[in-house]
Amino acid sequence: MKTLQLTLGMFCAALLTLAFAGCDKESTDTYAAKIGGQWFTLETAISQDDQTRGLGGRESIADDGGMIFVFDRDEERNFWMLDCLVDMDIIYVGREGFIMSTYTMKAQPLRRPSESQEQYEGRLRADTYPSRGRCRYVIELRAGRINELGLRQGQKIELDLDRLKALARSDDDR
Repeated sequence: MKTLQLTLGMFCAALLTLAFAGCDKESTDTYAAKIGGQWFTLETAISQDDQTRGLGGRESIADDGGMIFVFDRDEERNFWMLDCLVDMDIIYVGREGFIMSTYTMKAQPLRRPSESQEQYEGRLRADTYPSRGRCRYVIELRAGRINELGLRQGQKIELDLDRLKALARSDDDR
């Protein structure tokens, strides 16, 4: 009987370990995109939590890496550099895959010990990066990649739009 209890206890502990291991993970879902003739492996930010976290806290972004934010509807959007440690490029993309606007976003000083979270966010919101139109997708890359790739407003990015729409719908199921 003790052996059965010990085995069940170890089994339950293993299950709990696996369950909690996934609770605080960074997004591991990726999306391959050809941007400016080069392939990128982009982390997907589909859920509200993933979109809020974005690439915050990262000390670097790979030359062929980044993140794609997938939204379920077209809206004007503003991004800001919450908890971001490095500069990064941002590309606002319309639902048909055309670049609407681009920026190089500058890392801002992190929250100061004397600053409340509200004060910190207020400071960051003073320096936002607007989409300048209704967009569906947002791509963040290592700073400098927009220029290196020769990306311009109105240029088409090769995206699997059906797959992106499916990803946005899959978030509704969670």
